Amino acid sequence: MGKSDTAGNTRDATWSSMVIVGIDPNPQKAGEITLWTKGYWETVHPYSADDGYVNFMMDDGDDNRLKATYGDNYGRLVALKAKYDPTNFSSMNQNIRPLHS
Repeated sequence: MGKSDTAGNTRDATWSSMVIVGIDPNPQKAGEITLWTKGYWETVHPYSADDGYVNFMMDDGDDNRLKATYGDNYGRLVALKAKYDPTNFSSMNQNIRPLHS
């Protein structure tokens, strides 16, 4: 399968993206755990690909990471989103936004 055959840009990867999970039974530690998890990712990211697996992403708020994940396919996905979901009804998780959003 080629890179443009599906939305995913890394079909030639040997394994899936790294998953970093920060869990603590104490909800008061959520902020601390989130900071640790993001810090760990920032430390190891220079040694990994720029993309990611969308279903593993949380609320990163980083459109650049989403664009890197889809690579050259991103523009095509934006055009499809604009055509079939121009009001951005499907806007959960890592969302591809139509151009006018």
